Amino acid sequence: MTTVTVRIPTPLRPYTQGVDEVRAEGATVAEAIHALGAAYAGLLARVLTPEGEPRQFVNIYLGSRNVRTLQGMTTRVTEGDVISIVPAVAGGAT
Repeated sequence: MTTVTVRIPTPLRPYTQGVDEVRAEGATVAEAIHALGAAYAGLLARVLTPEGEPRQFVNIYLGSRNVRTLQGMTTRVTEGDVISIVPAVAGGAT
């Protein structure tokens, strides 16, 4: 099984006991995120829809590429890859 690092954004760190990076195993982004969800209760529902896709205001990056521009959640990972969960930011000055 492939081991990757998953970077956790500040709003989700209460689910990982404050940890900002965790290790997860899986052959794809989906498998790694589901392994993360199995290890940390409550996290998965805040990242993925019931259909297993990233929630509308959540971006998931593999390295510097948004998985939506790759093969989505079925994008394959390799040993040592970094997955980042990034909440979308909206708003600003008028």
